[in-house]
Amino acid sequence: MAITAAISLSLPPQARRLSVAVASSFRSTTFILWHSPRFNFSLKNPNLRVSASSMSIGTSEKISTTSFLDRREIGFVHFVKYHGLGNDFILVDNRDSNEPRITPEQAVKLCDRNFGVGADGVIFAMPGINGTDYTMRIFNSDGSEPEMCGNGVRCLARFIAELENLQGKHSFTVHTGAGLIVPEIQYDGKVKVDMGEPILKASDVPTKLPPNKVQSVVKSDLNVDGVTWNVTCVSMGNPHCVTFGTKGSENLTVDELNLAAIGPKFEHHEMFPARTNTEFVEVFSRSHLKMRVWERGAGATLACGTGACAVVVAAVLEGRTGRICTVDLPGGPLEIEWNEEDNHVYMTGPAEVVFYGSVPL
Repeated sequence: MAITAAISLSLPPQARRLSVAVASSFRSTTFILWHSPRFNFSLKNPNLRVSASSMSIGTSEKISTTSFLDRREIGFVHFVKYHGLGNDFILVDNRDSNEPRITPEQAVKLCDRNFGVGADGVIFAMPGINGTDYTMRIFNSDGSEPEMCGNGVRCLARFIAELENLQGKHSFTVHTGAGLIVPEIQYDGKVKVDMGEPILKASDVPTKLPPNKVQSVVKSDLNVDGVTWNVTCVSMGNPHCVTFGTKGSENLTVDELNLAAIGPKFEHHEMFPARTNTEFVEVFSRSHLKMRVWERGAGATLACGTGACAVVVAAVLEGRTGRICTVDLPGGPLEIEWNEEDNHVYMTGPAEVVFYGSVPL
């Protein structure tokens, strides 16, 4: 799969800015190295190396991604940046320790898109717990730690495959704060994830909204800044508030929403004691939805895997769709299935490398 990337980096006055356009293949084992006084970055490329600090360009035939990730330098952390439909993460090889190599405060700085690497979160590949192959932990861009991240676990699966030099179809068991998650890399490079069973009991989501359907909150009224929204509350190991519109007007046009204005009011609403992720959904058909998301601890993002899963669960509970749907997010589509036989939700979508880098701590 080929990718074209535009790269720019602020430099000292004598070399104020470097801009490089790169066309590369993910199958390549060599890559562009990008160095500056604060950061070193690399992008896969068959035969090109760029050093931003010296402005030199040359071939790099002997460098491999494995050797890069195996480096151990005191005071530096090596990472790979991945994205799942634009939801981007800094992936850190933490398999030798049960303690994250980066603190929440450092994660905030790394995620800063002006003064850091830039990301929605930092993900750690850690040793497995209770018989699992690996453990996943994540720090959001605000330093908070969510239970799990759907796009993030797809990125983690691809990261592990690279670390272990695995080819073809593979699955892993991953311990998360939301419980056991099983991602499976497909032959086409996409990742299918068994996200487990949705949690619908109101007190376990958690929400203080009173249950109105057995123990669940389905199409319930929520007053947000004087406007009544119809909401369904779902947990995929992390809390979600899903809405298809306001009371009396349920045909949302999600692109018209001022997400930055309304999103925080949902996230910090008193009805959500652990805060909440919020999905605003437009229905195209019984198998096609469109959503925008305000993520707890990250704000507006291009994609949210657990959110897409929660959206399909909510749509089924409200009688709007079937159990297999394409969900369009700003970053692209995800395929979601809420399987009736095992009650598990399955998510399928891409995860791709952006660049390799190292940063001093």
